[in-house]
Amino acid sequence: MGNLSHLLQESWTVVAEQQEKLAGYFYARIFLSNPHLRDLFPVQMDVQRARLLGAIVTAVRTLDAPEQLDVYLRGLGRDHRKFEVAPEQYAVVGDALLESLRIFGGERWTPEFDQAWRDAYGLIAQKMIDAAEADADTNPPYWVAEVLSHERRGRDVAVLTALPGRKLEYRPGQYVSVECPAHQPRLWRVYSIANAPRRDHTLEFHVRALSTGWVSGMMVRRVRPGDLLRLAAPMGSMTMDRDSTRDIVFVAGSTGLAPIKALLEELTRYNRTRWVHLFFGGGTREDLYDLPELRAIAARHPWVSLVPACSRDAGFEGEHGDVSEIVGRYGPWDRHDFYVAGSSGMVRATLRTLAALNVPADRIRYDAFGAVQ
Repeated sequence: MGNLSHLLQESWTVVAEQQEKLAGYFYARIFLSNPHLRDLFPVQMDVQRARLLGAIVTAVRTLDAPEQLDVYLRGLGRDHRKFEVAPEQYAVVGDALLESLRIFGGERWTPEFDQAWRDAYGLIAQKMIDAAEADADTNPPYWVAEVLSHERRGRDVAVLTALPGRKLEYRPGQYVSVECPAHQPRLWRVYSIANAPRRDHTLEFHVRALSTGWVSGMMVRRVRPGDLLRLAAPMGSMTMDRDSTRDIVFVAGSTGLAPIKALLEELTRYNRTRWVHLFFGGGTREDLYDLPELRAIAARHPWVSLVPACSRDAGFEGEHGDVSEIVGRYGPWDRHDFYVAGSSGMVRATLRTLAALNVPADRIRYDAFGAVQ
């Protein structure tokens, strides 16, 4: 895999500066050669344009980590069942990808680069197809869930509870793609499930409305109890390592709290030996929308230590500054497992802090959410 990975990384530098144009050409080739596939995608393609291409690039960048790649591709294959993708359609995508790379690679694109991408995509596609076929034996392409409650937590945050018509199996820390066909058909966005599995099978989602987010704004401002959501297969590997005996540090930024809260809820059901330190940060106290419940959890479980923080709220009675910096004021952390969730910027800053503290990378699990949700 080493030489293949090297060729892929080297070849991507040839087209990276043109990736937005490449993505546009990529989808145009798919739709021109197979117009019926257009119905699988949203009317507004501005957000979607880079998603499929981004998933492929993410996969090729993890070729040197076989276990991580396998988990990612299995999840991706299961997730794509929501589009009811047929195996032969993977070849259509592969042809469009290779043609796009050749066009934008120009004279710098070599036969070696071409073969490397052909081999890598073949591996990716086959793993996704195998995962989708295996999943079809036990699960539907997507779950339909009814919104039971919708609670606004401030100006731009909502907490939703939904009940799938069929039990959805997942692990705390995972996320699902969500669509609301009544309001934004064919627009799917990923949201973490904010609770550990419950006996009543309900799922909780924490959503922040972003200025550029078609789906997030709809989920916060328009969704009401009784609305139906579609949920794709669970994905993500930021799950609890039950074999570890190390104490735990959770670092959550705003609605990045969702997967952290699910992990914390899981721990409350069995943990007796591991100390948990939870750092919850936001710009203002309004961003700490779930702080009362977190304080209640900490009061019930003495092994939970809660540190709330605000970076732009001078009157806040707690820590002041970015949560990524504040975690560095505590410690030492050399014998802890870390779970980090929030915006991509917050996660990157936290990883830099942990690297400076010499926390081993294999003890850090994280989910970084992009600018548009």
